[in-house]
Amino acid sequence: MIRNGAGSTTPSSFARLGRRSLTRAFGLNGGSNGQGRHDFQRPQRRDRPPHHEALRPGARQETLREANLLLITEEIFASTEALSRADLSIRTGMTRSTVSRLVDDLLAAGIVCEGSPVVGGTRGRPAVPLTPARRTLVGLGVEVNVDFMAARALDLTGAVLAEEIIWADYRSSDPAAVLVEAGRLALRVADEAARAGARTVGTVLAVPGLVDSDERTLLLAPNLGWKDVDLVALLGRASEAGEGDEGFGSFITAANEAKLAALAVAQELTREEDKEQTFLYVSAQMGIGSAVVVDGVVEAGPHGWGGEIGHVAVEPNGPECGCGSTGCLEVYAGKRALMASAGLPAGVTAEDLYVLTQCSAPESAASTAVEAVERAGWALGVALSAAMNVLDVHDVVLGGEFGPLTDLLRPCIEEELQRRVLASPWTQFSVRQRDTGNAPATTGGALRALRAVVDAPQDWIPAA
Repeated sequence: MIRNGAGSTTPSSFARLGRRSLTRAFGLNGGSNGQGRHDFQRPQRRDRPPHHEALRPGARQETLREANLLLITEEIFASTEALSRADLSIRTGMTRSTVSRLVDDLLAAGIVCEGSPVVGGTRGRPAVPLTPARRTLVGLGVEVNVDFMAARALDLTGAVLAEEIIWADYRSSDPAAVLVEAGRLALRVADEAARAGARTVGTVLAVPGLVDSDERTLLLAPNLGWKDVDLVALLGRASEAGEGDEGFGSFITAANEAKLAALAVAQELTREEDKEQTFLYVSAQMGIGSAVVVDGVVEAGPHGWGGEIGHVAVEPNGPECGCGSTGCLEVYAGKRALMASAGLPAGVTAEDLYVLTQCSAPESAASTAVEAVERAGWALGVALSAAMNVLDVHDVVLGGEFGPLTDLLRPCIEEELQRRVLASPWTQFSVRQRDTGNAPATTGGALRALRAVVDAPQDWIPAA
């Protein structure tokens, strides 16, 4: 097994994942993302190779077949309506015989399926619609966070075939024990998906911290109390202990949970609004995670560390943060800090806090709760202003524990944005809520795992 590699929705919701990879596949042999390179990013130009390497190697017949196969796959997954072989021939310029051969390969791989023939108004054979296949291949997303672990399996249509969540306190826990437990959880979910007839493509683990560009090593997770952890090796021990063999699929990788949650949100918004999304995603769990999404792509930076807005200094001389610095956004707006400021225990939810703020009695706990939320909104506004001045992204999506509080947070956030963003007189700000449900990073992880299919369909076609 390779340990390191890369509710129902409409077919187009998953399609956006593969759409960005089209230029990468031509001449680069397809496949999952390379070592040390984050596949959140847009494809980058190659560095100039040594003089003994060909700068633009000639295309082989097999390379052309892979490129054409990728193009057909992209068209099927990206279309908002089912396409026939004739439609694909028109869209790609390939002959119908070439399209038919490639479609037959995709059918054999379980990547697409055929619908019932549709009789049109013209002569000729009825058109047979082609759509992403259901219950054949699944991506497995796993998340370990401060107060829960979860796993979710999605098929190529975006439908959830299996999921499970365990609520527990993992602060200052033993990563070896926790990750083996998470691995067993993931294998149970994969086994349930297998009973539904699906095969796991690969697994992506989400954690709230800095993940190295090797996509396996956690450098630091302050809220978990973990540092320098080989996530892939520890998660994989579940199968080595006899819990399963192929349940993880052909690869396991790791990524930051906020980036994966943002990926899931981007897919949902793109599907609903039928256009690629650009926004700052900010989510509160125990800490604050964030990600920058530009045209539907999570821009994580060359190391995958971009978007750590939770550790932007709001007040450099402020309270000490768990990361070791002082005055970070998390100490003002993180869940633990917010609840403590409102006079509530850490275990209550954002919905509980919202209900408390609506209490009509003055000089009561309600006023304390309102002040705590307003202070959190002020801190978010300060941090987001800095991000907007640097990134030129003015749409904010609040998720996690911030979601239910959006209406209370928005006025304070927008007040600071108007004051502090240089371009404020010439732009409009949007601060909106996204109900991400439980463990959205598992959805993002599963979607990211499924990119291995769309990016390199030839790898999943059975041998003749």
